[in-house]
Amino acid sequence: MGAIIGRTFEKSELESYYQSESSEFVAVFGRRRVGKTYLIREFFGDKFNFHLTGLANADFKSQLVNFNIAIRDAGFDDAPLTKSWIYAFQQLRTLLEKSKKKKKVIFLDELPWLDTPKSNFLSALEHFWNSWASGRNDILLIVCGSSTSWMTDKLLKSKGGLHNRITRQLKIEQFTLRECSDYLKSAKIVWEQYQITECYMILGGIPYYWSLLKKGMSLAQNIDLLFFGENARLKDEFRNLYAALFKNSDRYVHVIEVLGKKNSGLTRQEIIQSMKEISGGGLTKVLDDLENCDFIRSFYAFDKKLRDKIYQLSDFYTLFYFRFGKKSHSGKNFWSSMIDSTQHRAWTGYAFEQVCIAHATQIQQSLGISGVHCNFSSWRSPIGIEKGAQIDLIIDRNDNVINLCEMKYSINKFSIPKKYSAELRNKVGVFKAITQTKKSIFLTFITTFGLAQNAYSGLIQSEVEMNDLFL
Repeated sequence: MGAIIGRTFEKSELESYYQSESSEFVAVFGRRRVGKTYLIREFFGDKFNFHLTGLANADFKSQLVNFNIAIRDAGFDDAPLTKSWIYAFQQLRTLLEKSKKKKKVIFLDELPWLDTPKSNFLSALEHFWNSWASGRNDILLIVCGSSTSWMTDKLLKSKGGLHNRITRQLKIEQFTLRECSDYLKSAKIVWEQYQITECYMILGGIPYYWSLLKKGMSLAQNIDLLFFGENARLKDEFRNLYAALFKNSDRYVHVIEVLGKKNSGLTRQEIIQSMKEISGGGLTKVLDDLENCDFIRSFYAFDKKLRDKIYQLSDFYTLFYFRFGKKSHSGKNFWSSMIDSTQHRAWTGYAFEQVCIAHATQIQQSLGISGVHCNFSSWRSPIGIEKGAQIDLIIDRNDNVINLCEMKYSINKFSIPKKYSAELRNKVGVFKAITQTKKSIFLTFITTFGLAQNAYSGLIQSEVEMNDLFL
């Protein structure tokens, strides 16, 4: 096993699949660049009996040549080049039947690329599993693909021969702040939590992006190099990212652009109106695909009905690209010059809120309520209220308490001024009046370095600091 940072849950799951007394058909999925292939390769190391990676944008014949090379490398030295996937999987069966390993591990990576038009790849895979592998107790078949929409439609929700045949599903999540911190240590990059948090606001928890960071350079220098330099590695990532995942990606990008203009999120109907379409035909699938790929999140506003589901852009890279990445023409030192500007401060305020929402589990742990069932939501007062209010993170707890969270990104301890204290009182008052909740209300502050004690800090019932997000 290689040096895998974090991934405690995922490694435990993979080990349980390997030790299973039944054959397992495992679908691994997650956002592009999140480290699916790396995890599988490093975890299993030399345990693979067969490993095949689909070729991007290649035709049927090229995929079969690729298979022939792979199966020869796996030990079937005289395997002839086949003309169909049925025969290819028959060759794989022959290879596996000769193996003396207790568990035969097969890894088919980038599965959507293998499924070329009119190739009958899926029907051959179905036949291989249903007619032979599933009847044994020593097969571990792992399939993987960045196109989560394809994986969902063709495998997880298959109506054909693979219906209910997937025995396990494993979604590879983004790194947490703690895992990013551990990764930097392994790369011998020495940054404080404040810098790591701001880097997370830009790159999210995508391991590939973090792997591009250079030792000996500051955060600002790294971001200039990745986004604004002459040969910036992430300059064209936005276009490539969505085009690689979705057919007709322009529609997906359009939805992303609409959501990117409204920080608090939009309902489905509001998205349709913003896109200036008469109807939302196909929009539900687009939203589902984007959410499955972790580009957006959906939630229900506190005390709202089911139809008021809200969609919000949550991919950190995309959020940063929309705000600043498009300005790659602004010069190679653009980001360094932005430090402490009005634009930078406005962005950090919203981006820190998203980091907090992405670390809801750590916030629960810090508040000492890990064992309490909680629902997370947001809320805004109805239009027409004279002194309206908006709350971006609500923790609705089963122990009869609601935490109304305020999130503040500051280079020092945050001090509550008199005017803001009045806004906080109004916010709590409006929330109670409109929702008519009977639960206790705890005003909770999530800050970088804590609250400064002053005449107004007594309003706050509980605190969470940036270091708590690294739990």
